[in-house]
Amino acid sequence: MERRFHCTACGKCCSGSLPLTLADAWTHAGRFPLAMVWTPLRRENKAFHLASRIGATVKLGGRKEIAVLIATTAYMPDSFSCPELGSDGRCAIHAAKPLRCRTMPFYPYREEADQADLLSPRRGWECDTSAAAPVVYRDNKIVARGDFERERGALLQEAPLMRAYAEYMLKYMPLLADTLAAGANKGAGGTAVTSLSSFLTATRQRDVSALASRQLAVLNEFAARTAGRAELAEYHKHYAGWAKEMDYLSKREQKPA
Repeated sequence: MERRFHCTACGKCCSGSLPLTLADAWTHAGRFPLAMVWTPLRRENKAFHLASRIGATVKLGGRKEIAVLIATTAYMPDSFSCPELGSDGRCAIHAAKPLRCRTMPFYPYREEADQADLLSPRRGWECDTSAAAPVVYRDNKIVARGDFERERGALLQEAPLMRAYAEYMLKYMPLLADTLAAGANKGAGGTAVTSLSSFLTATRQRDVSALASRQLAVLNEFAARTAGRAELAEYHKHYAGWAKEMDYLSKREQKPA
């Protein structure tokens, strides 16, 4: 079985939230409002075992457990285009764009054999899947796999930090386990969102003041963009609250010892 695909740079997929590796999140902290997005998966989900490797497992009552993907995410409403998308549909940071953008349409949070449906463009997308497009997927294997392996490798490398973060959050926010359990029962639509500042604190990241300063500016911008819009009230609440946290972190390390 072969599948063909070619990106036409229509820009239609460049909107909404985007999971990032930690390295890309830090690099682009002055561009995207960042959050930690938790996606819980039940054992029968095809991605359960992979999620256990690159994320964490959470034990529930009755000897049950779920796997949780925890992604540092450019957290934006679906109606918002990427801030680096030009009016011509072109990426303004193409040479330095995140691995997530380079690996598209493939998705390293899934097993390699479970990628075929990602090559079917969504309604309105202008991806080329004709006979003129190159073969990108053959016999459940990605043909040009460099970017996929780099992104998957980065996720595996940062997995211990994600597990440490999960342990911290479940200890100090025990109700999070209930939220994740409920999300797992919703299937693909169930997620939880926590602040980047909680990750920075839990994993004892160093030299966060510069990163926090860059995030503060972005969060204030997105809080202003979502203010007064009822359909985006939850996003506005997050941005405004997280901005206060980043303001604190940006100043904390500047205080004299």
